[in-house]
Amino acid sequence: MFKRGFNFNTTRISFVGRGLLIGVLSGVVISVFRYAIEKLLLFWIEIYQYVGLPKHGWFGIIIVLVNICIGLLIAKMVQQEPNISGSGIPQVEGQLMDELNTKWWAILWRKFVTGILGIGSGLMLGREGPSIQLGAAVGQGVGYTLHLDKNDKKIAIASGAAAGLSAAFNAPIAGVMFVLEEIYHSFSPLVWLSALSGAIAANGVSSSLFGLKPVLSVTQVPVLPLSSYGLLVILGLILGCFGYFYQRILLKTNIWYQKIFPVPHAYFGIVPLLMIIPVGLLWPKGLGGGNGIILSLGHVIPSLQILCVMIVVRFIFSMVSYGSGLPGGIFLPILTLGALIGAATGQLFVLLGWLESQYVIDFMVVGMAGYFAGIGKAPFTAILLIVEMVGSLTHLMPLAIVSLLSYLTVDLLGGEPIYTSLLKRLIGPGSFIKSQETITIDIPVLVGSVLADQSVRDVPWPKNSLLVLVLRENSSIIPHGDLILRPGDQLRIQIEKKQSQAVRTQFLTLH
Repeated sequence: MFKRGFNFNTTRISFVGRGLLIGVLSGVVISVFRYAIEKLLLFWIEIYQYVGLPKHGWFGIIIVLVNICIGLLIAKMVQQEPNISGSGIPQVEGQLMDELNTKWWAILWRKFVTGILGIGSGLMLGREGPSIQLGAAVGQGVGYTLHLDKNDKKIAIASGAAAGLSAAFNAPIAGVMFVLEEIYHSFSPLVWLSALSGAIAANGVSSSLFGLKPVLSVTQVPVLPLSSYGLLVILGLILGCFGYFYQRILLKTNIWYQKIFPVPHAYFGIVPLLMIIPVGLLWPKGLGGGNGIILSLGHVIPSLQILCVMIVVRFIFSMVSYGSGLPGGIFLPILTLGALIGAATGQLFVLLGWLESQYVIDFMVVGMAGYFAGIGKAPFTAILLIVEMVGSLTHLMPLAIVSLLSYLTVDLLGGEPIYTSLLKRLIGPGSFIKSQETITIDIPVLVGSVLADQSVRDVPWPKNSLLVLVLRENSSIIPHGDLILRPGDQLRIQIEKKQSQAVRTQFLTLH
């Protein structure tokens, strides 16, 4: 009697199991990647400090030759697999949108090697974007090995991406939210379940090697008084304007490289590798993605003049490094610039007598969230990441205020999510997959959306789309005109591959 009435559904269990597998494998890969970069960066800092001493200047010639060799090696690998250039996040987003086809193994080992060489050499690039692409490649490899169908492979890729960011930052919740908000662009239950499983497993692996403390742990942050909340409005507007400026310049750097240096694109990376040498000699502690700078700001806030110099240097070299196409990301450099801008704004308010000096660190912390929320157009990820870093919810309101205002400022100025803009530049109008074959996408029915509580026949479906299946709880329903769509349903829709981006955009308007 019990067996006859008991219906055990293993669908979610299987997705959790695959997510855990992907998370463990991604955690191992990213942990080794992260460890190698940290050790190589420390080695380069010691080299620059050694060369900066009297009588050791001749060693600088060797540094120049070594960096040129690194640039040539990276260029060779980028020519073999162009999709390893940059952060890798636009490539992952392109995979999930069926705009890019990539070979997981070719991406995995080449991105691993070039990322270590480029980021570890001291360039102002982040390891978080490459970690996301490496995790996605692991997920794609698992999907290929297990012979998953196309939709399940996409979920595996998304799970790997979440695992990659989780292992890179020791922040699993932010890793999941970033994938849902910025990469996958939907809140599918199976996606978040698998992504959360992968993020937790990857975080467990990385924590066993690096400890439980988040990478950017800033714990001694006082609670900002309500009387200072008006200053957060000014900070949010400043971060939004700077964020829009960052977007505009970053998207033009590649064009400037092509005009200034008449060499193949893959060799642009030699330029920042040579330009970083004087920075390493004069400011070795300023090398790398910037996590060391953020941690130091958590203890001592420099003067306004020094902060302004640091902002200019970090901004210029972030543009030069990323614009070259070298494998490396902008995730951490954005957070670093946000921390510096927030700290500088706080110091300005102190000089004006508007703020007590003990609260400058609050502006540094919320500056990270606000700057990333504006540039990446991912405010929830920004808020959750900083909450995980600080380890307290008492700063949630300042984070939300600054993130929202920065986001709206960039939006009003016409800025798009930076990774979406980079994807558009990557695929180009003539580089879309030219195929008449169809693909299926999953669209969630959200509470309050146009789709909710509507019959199938009454929904203004986008042109060239066909609803083929409705996933409701543990059931699969073949749709008919009278079927009422409910919040929580997952709609499996068939569309033409070449029009996938346009159709996705139309579906977003129905939410």
